[in-house]
Amino acid sequence: MTDHHIARDGAHDLHAFIAGLPKAELHVHHVGSASPRIVSALAARHPDSKVPTDPEALADYFTFTDFAHFIQVYLSVVDLIRTPEDVRLLTFEVARDMARQQVRYAELTITPWSSTRRGIDERAFMDAIEDARKAAEAELGVVLRWCFDIPGEAGLEAAEETVRLATDDRLRPEGLVSFGLGGPEIGVPRPQFKPYFDRAIAAGLRSVPHAGETTGPETVWDALNDLRAERIGHGTSSAQDPKLLAHLAEHRIALEVCPTSNIATRAVRTLDEHPLREFVEAGVPVTVNSDDPPMFGTDLNNEYAVAARLLALDEQGLAALAKNAVEASFLDADGKSRLAAEIDTYASTWLTP
Repeated sequence: MTDHHIARDGAHDLHAFIAGLPKAELHVHHVGSASPRIVSALAARHPDSKVPTDPEALADYFTFTDFAHFIQVYLSVVDLIRTPEDVRLLTFEVARDMARQQVRYAELTITPWSSTRRGIDERAFMDAIEDARKAAEAELGVVLRWCFDIPGEAGLEAAEETVRLATDDRLRPEGLVSFGLGGPEIGVPRPQFKPYFDRAIAAGLRSVPHAGETTGPETVWDALNDLRAERIGHGTSSAQDPKLLAHLAEHRIALEVCPTSNIATRAVRTLDEHPLREFVEAGVPVTVNSDDPPMFGTDLNNEYAVAARLLALDEQGLAALAKNAVEASFLDADGKSRLAAEIDTYASTWLTP
């Protein structure tokens, strides 16, 4: 990939290109996408919370010392989602923020356990996210699909509840496409979740666990071998194992890379040390994602700008990166073709003198 367009047009035009580029996002969390405006409004409605109501104070609140501290802060925001109305509001407003960034399709990771165990009726929860999904597509042009994930820190009880909600035909939402595993990795081995992933896969869901974010490449191997992962959330430490990189490349198993998140949680020390380039050079399919964007002071457009710098991408390279996400997504074949064609048309129009 050349960088002649960067040299000719400068970084400003590259940012403008990114801002208008049609995109898909595959690794972004539901509650973790709550903007300061939404978080402060929810905090004001639930004054017993420790979360600040002042949007400016949230910037300090969202400054993490390490991954464990991030989880603590994240769960305090989860606690603000207490009613079906909260769920619906959050979901639709996340889609609105996506639409502003030209996101056409997103697989949003949702942790239903966090809401149902707080007393939100499970049917009301499903109705809330589905109502928001349909409204987002009709009003904003954003197609949403769901990944239900197990919060690893909550153990096997949460795993059982999550797979039940994901596979019960009376509850399973129409938009559900995949099954995941999030939360801390240290002290939460992947193999124990095999029976739950087996049930989800048998019910037609795709396997997309987090692995190798704050632990070594052996966690990624566990996700592949025990959880039959089709994509890997983060997979940052995969760069430490050449055999693993070769396996991911050979089997076209995409990594859902979230650069700014990795710095914020101290999974990687600096952006210049991020293994994104190593993944690309090894032939591993990569997608770029925002993870928990407001909490990390980022958004998907910024992550594309980060990738452009780390990989020395020009506009054509960025368009190819956007198409990686389309290809690795669980969108149907016609939807993939349409979105890939939209990306190509946008790029060719932009580059035509």
